Amino acid sequence: MLLHLRQVLKPDELSLARSLLAQGEWMDGAATAGGQALQSKNNQQLRQASVASQQLRTLVLEALNRHAQFFSAALPKKIFNPLFNRYSGESNYYGNHVDGAVMHSRADGQRVRSDVSCTLFLAEPHEYDGGELEVSDTYGSQRIKLPAGDMVLYPSTSVHQVRPVTRGARVASFFWVESMVRSDEQRRLLYEMDMSLMALRAEQGESETTVRLTGTYHNLLRMWADT
Repeated sequence: MLLHLRQVLKPDELSLARSLLAQGEWMDGAATAGGQALQSKNNQQLRQASVASQQLRTLVLEALNRHAQFFSAALPKKIFNPLFNRYSGESNYYGNHVDGAVMHSRADGQRVRSDVSCTLFLAEPHEYDGGELEVSDTYGSQRIKLPAGDMVLYPSTSVHQVRPVTRGARVASFFWVESMVRSDEQRRLLYEMDMSLMALRAEQGESETTVRLTGTYHNLLRMWADT
């Protein structure tokens, strides 16, 4: 499931994030790349130990914790600590790759299985040319370039790349989610059912039908979830 989440960051949070990023300490992104990625990763990454990075991580995690649609879509069990990258100048692309299956966080030491990959855009589309996130799956390739503060979720099993930035700077946060429901297909079904239930509840309130369907949703989640 590839999903666009709107306004994950509020305007004041986005403004603070951009201010912190402008003061950030950037390093070669290849320093954190694995074997496959090392050959194709050409960007910059905010130093994890920096004060700016720590403040930004807290900001993003707090935003995720209140975002009901993110919870419904990802059903998070663990969230890898958010990281931040920049594509500009000579460090301007990340070629085709698949994310590693298990990510080891240097910030808190935990290991997170990558079920869902997330990119939270922190630069406006008009501020840079190129830089689209291109995700390839069974339905073909999709190119994504979202407003600042918006986020895209997609399966970590997908081949993807960041296309070359030819003007300006593309800045984003990226991280992974280990979901309570490992199967992308099952997560999609639960998400679609949850969204339909919300619409039905808005139309009918807590009718007998919504109560029964809500029970079905939770029974499926109980069957599939691993906490």
